[in-house]
Amino acid sequence: MYLGRIVETGPAEEVFERPQHPYTQMLIDSVPHPKPSNPESRALPRGELPNPLDPPPGCHFHRRCPLADGRCAREVPHLLPDGADHRTACHRVAEARAGTV
Repeated sequence: MYLGRIVETGPAEEVFERPQHPYTQMLIDSVPHPKPSNPESRALPRGELPNPLDPPPGCHFHRRCPLADGRCAREVPHLLPDGADHRTACHRVAEARAGTV
């Protein structure tokens, strides 16, 4: 969940092993590892932190997302199926699955 919106759901093992939403990926990458094998491969947060009392339009995560485009700033993404029980709310992930990215 990011700023009150669910961005990804599914069985815990699947979400941890195959995160689809960029925010989920950043959360998982933020877990410290005692001996990181490749620290540069971690997705680091970037961009402007939004005000939770006045969230941005469209996808609330678009200002910090490495995949964001203009559509993300205008339209709220809906949770779309990505497998039997896995759903992700991201225009760009949905486009990649559809082969339009």
